[in-house]
Amino acid sequence: MVKLVAIYRKPEDIEAFDKHYFEVHAALAEKMPGLIKMEVSKVYGTPMGESDLHLLAEMYFETKEALLEALSSPEGRAAGKDLRGFAGQVVSMHFAEVV
Repeated sequence: MVKLVAIYRKPEDIEAFDKHYFEVHAALAEKMPGLIKMEVSKVYGTPMGESDLHLLAEMYFETKEALLEALSSPEGRAAGKDLRGFAGQVVSMHFAEVV
């Protein structure tokens, strides 16, 4: 199993970001073909105190190929376009294999 991990730093306007993320973006992302599950976590700190991170999103797929197919699907392209529009400056994306 593999996953796409999106790490979001704190945006300038957290309330507006969360509204768009949970009402628009997550709904687009959840339509991606082959998606097994999606988990979103709000970062509330670190062992040392404050964190500059806001959200962690993990999208699970059966195989690397399924993940790449999902990203290139119409649903994946729509989610990617939306992501670049509202979070392009605060997000980093990573592929990971569950071990």
